[in-house]
Amino acid sequence: MLRALHAEQLFSDTFVAYMVERHNRTQADLVDQLFNSSEKRLARALLLLAHFGKKDRSEEVIPGVSQATLAQMIGTTRSRVNFFMNRFRKLGFIDYNGGLRVRTSLLGVVLHE
Repeated sequence: MLRALHAEQLFSDTFVAYMVERHNRTQADLVDQLFNSSEKRLARALLLLAHFGKKDRSEEVIPGVSQATLAQMIGTTRSRVNFFMNRFRKLGFIDYNGGLRVRTSLLGVVLHE
């Protein structure tokens, strides 16, 4: 690996960029877990799964992810996820027609204090 990093500049640049991005994501996840409520963590997780903010990726449909999986991702119970998902649906932030569709308006949950 060290030989490849020294010999291949393009590979080295790509690898270092990936590692920095991964480190930043880990730091953001830790801050999220420590300081945000379960509801905000769920909103953030849904936005990340929908690739919010990526080019040409608004109102994205998330492939079948269970509430139990979401609960594990954000560190809460499935019943709490169910409660928040129903609230998000009633408020128009998400819908379930043909899969889970995340609306960009969900960002307000993450940003609102």
